[in-house]
Amino acid sequence: MRIDYLAKRFAVFLLIVWLAATLNFFLPRLSGQDPVRATLLQQAQLGGYVQAGLEAMVKEYERRFGLDRPLWVQYVAYLGDVCRFNFNYSISNYPRTVNEIIAEAIPWTVGLLGTTTVLSFTIGTLLGALLAWPGAPRWMRVLMPPLWALHAIPFFLLGLILMYVFAFRIQLLPMFGGYTAGAFPALTLAFVGDVLTHSILPALSIVLVATGGWALAMRGMMVTTQGEDYVTFAEAKGLTRFTVFLRYCVRNAILPQTTALALALGNILSGAVLVEVIFGYPGVGTILFHAIRENDHFLIQGIVFTVIVALGVATLLLDVIYPLLDPRISYRRT
Repeated sequence: MRIDYLAKRFAVFLLIVWLAATLNFFLPRLSGQDPVRATLLQQAQLGGYVQAGLEAMVKEYERRFGLDRPLWVQYVAYLGDVCRFNFNYSISNYPRTVNEIIAEAIPWTVGLLGTTTVLSFTIGTLLGALLAWPGAPRWMRVLMPPLWALHAIPFFLLGLILMYVFAFRIQLLPMFGGYTAGAFPALTLAFVGDVLTHSILPALSIVLVATGGWALAMRGMMVTTQGEDYVTFAEAKGLTRFTVFLRYCVRNAILPQTTALALALGNILSGAVLVEVIFGYPGVGTILFHAIRENDHFLIQGIVFTVIVALGVATLLLDVIYPLLDPRISYRRT
């Protein structure tokens, strides 16, 4: 593998991160709203009156958050903070920092979305490969219509249906939250079981929808691969049907699936936002929803930048490992 190619890819990665960070800084400010004033007014109205000395408090908090400085000064300071992964304090959750809030939410999202992504990828890829295999049982073809139907349903809509059936009507599973209200988080079997019980419905809504997409994509690639010349040649050599299926069809068809998996894993930090919001799951999607609703610039910037970096790193790693997955791919000049 050429070192100069990796250097170019890394330079492109840094350029993309810089452009994304720049847009991430300016876009929230295009609304023209004052996040400090809006937050203080909301807190004052909850008490039934507009708090006296509001203007003085706004100026003090703007000075503390650095929002009273010229925009270009804020931008330079923002780039310096981004390089150190320091995203300042959360405006709506002061004095908590953005890093603390994101660090608390990431394990929930990675646990939910990481598990469901890998699980749906594995099940969907196997189903898609078997559905395209001539030697597969005929009853498996019955799975195609349900897979198509479920793949067409949005995550959050299926989540609402599952919530209504299993949490509201049957009352078999909890409806809301990451664990029972009032429970003290601890590394015990009781708490772990409580967390797993609360994650069944959101995980099921994601797996049922995503599995159909992976299966349909894999089936399409398998159908294309089975028509290639090397598959015909392998069959002419007298190789068994299973050997042709596994070593010649699946091995080549799974490469695009691997690319999609890498991008999906890099994007899990954004989460299925509406699914987390609907189920009140304490993940990154939920805090991003509340940050947008409360116009918390710093929290929005921290979450979006973290997602961008995760996706960029996943793409960069994919470029590095692709030659290992397929020896035919080489970055050397011929």
